[in-house]
Amino acid sequence: MAIAAKFIQQATMTEQTTAQHETPRELAGSHILCEALVREGVTLMYGYPGGAIMPFYDAITDYPVLHHVLVRHEQAAAHAADGYARVTGKVGVCIATSGPGATNLVTGLATAFMDSIPMVAITGQVARPFIGRDAFQETDVIGMTQPVTKHNFLVRNADEIADVVHEAFRIARSGRPGPVLIDVPKDVLFAKTMYQASATATSDEILQAQPVERPAEHLLAQAARMIAHAQRPLIMAGHGIILANAYDELRAFAEKTSTPVITTLLGLSAFPDTHPLQIGMPGMHGPAHTNKAIGEADLIIGVGMRFDDRVTGKVSEFAPKAKIIHIDIDASEMHKVKVAAVPIVADAKIALQALTEVVAPADHSAWLSEIRSWEAQNNERAKSIQREETTAPDPISILEAIRQSTNGEGIVVSDVGQHQMWTARFYQWTRPNSYITSGGLGTMGFALPAAMGVKMGLPDVPVWVVAGDGGFQMNIQELATLQQEGITLKVAIMNNGYLGMVRQWQQFFHSRNYSETPITGPDYIKLADAYGLKGMRVTRREDIPAAMKEAMETEGTVIIDFVIEPEMNVYPMVAPGSAITNMIEE
Repeated sequence: MAIAAKFIQQATMTEQTTAQHETPRELAGSHILCEALVREGVTLMYGYPGGAIMPFYDAITDYPVLHHVLVRHEQAAAHAADGYARVTGKVGVCIATSGPGATNLVTGLATAFMDSIPMVAITGQVARPFIGRDAFQETDVIGMTQPVTKHNFLVRNADEIADVVHEAFRIARSGRPGPVLIDVPKDVLFAKTMYQASATATSDEILQAQPVERPAEHLLAQAARMIAHAQRPLIMAGHGIILANAYDELRAFAEKTSTPVITTLLGLSAFPDTHPLQIGMPGMHGPAHTNKAIGEADLIIGVGMRFDDRVTGKVSEFAPKAKIIHIDIDASEMHKVKVAAVPIVADAKIALQALTEVVAPADHSAWLSEIRSWEAQNNERAKSIQREETTAPDPISILEAIRQSTNGEGIVVSDVGQHQMWTARFYQWTRPNSYITSGGLGTMGFALPAAMGVKMGLPDVPVWVVAGDGGFQMNIQELATLQQEGITLKVAIMNNGYLGMVRQWQQFFHSRNYSETPITGPDYIKLADAYGLKGMRVTRREDIPAAMKEAMETEGTVIIDFVIEPEMNVYPMVAPGSAITNMIEE
């Protein structure tokens, strides 16, 4: 059965299951957990069974609406749930057993936490009498995950399970989203208690009682005055635009005020690259004209972004001439890095709507023209640096071919490293929320499992994985999951035989001492064949279009090994601790 049809059938079954179970009845904790997940609308989850979580896996066979994907490593379960959540807006769900199963989720939870992704992780725990006694496969997962979750729960009785699940989903998706962990002892999963589904409100009902408030009028008025007096304003749009679905509001505000727009790494695709006000990505690998604009701006309007160190560089020299209006849903972000003249704690969508209503139309065409002149001065030089005289495939050509293969309507899921920065810089983003990557934590191994979740969340959209040969090998085992589930991904490996970004830093800051960065890998054609998939290798730039065409026409997952120049670098680059206007350009 096709994935899309399967999910439509599962959604129907969810409604039927909920309707059938409104009378009180005695259930084991494992079945109550399933009932609560069904009531939350869950149809897909990623996990790996084990001893402590086994009663749950015994119960899910009674709930065919709960489609479980057996990953090959628990970290992949978390990344897949993460990818699913990023593109659907729903809460991703992952499952693991106690001990090593739970600890293997931690990197995925930290990734979701740093990037504000709604997830619920459910872990088994040893039976209550054994907690704290160093029992087999016992770890203090509550203590371990407190720093990397929005909240976590240890369920102590079966009659708490449903309420905890509903509260976990509410916390995960409300306000600034994030991951929540539920740890359930094995004996609680076995224990029986009376359960009545209708006794517990669903998360949707709870959220409806929490209205989103319009920002205070005096703050809006203050911001409007600053915008009216600005001669060189910039909008810096972050991931909060995507999380708030504030695309139209951002565009309306930018156009009314004629303000150039910068999008952060996680904000890429929040504002189309083809829009005349879009001027690029800021920070360590941002184009020179974008970083120069920040240095010359007299007003920065930061929306749904947190002034990350890779954006600001040396904080004291970031936007030295600018006052800051900061809009973010999380009050803890205010003044954390840069002091805001006007701090607005609000949902990005609501705040931009309100701000657009009170600002006066403006014309900053002269400022935009100045930025474009800087851009023109750097474009030819940048192209000559990136496309060196070689017959090997180059990153820009690969990325252009990926975009052409999907007419710009695909989703790109990148891993972490040089290829991530090339993708961020040189892919043309026009489809909203089309770039999925690990931003805050920078997790190598993210792309392949995350792309599984992306594809299962949006089964009719083409999904490309862009990875380096280092990061791809970190979760390479998930090729088996793709094959088992019949998931179609197209994979582009930029293979330079190095841990590329680390090697680049070694080149610039450690006198080319390439300590432990050369890396070998498998024959990806043979590897793909071993998993029942299609593998290809491209060693010449001229062969890129034909390879892309064959990949798109081939049914199922295709892996393309692009053998690129070993020491190709990402330019420009800002040295750690330097101002972002002080760039290494070759």
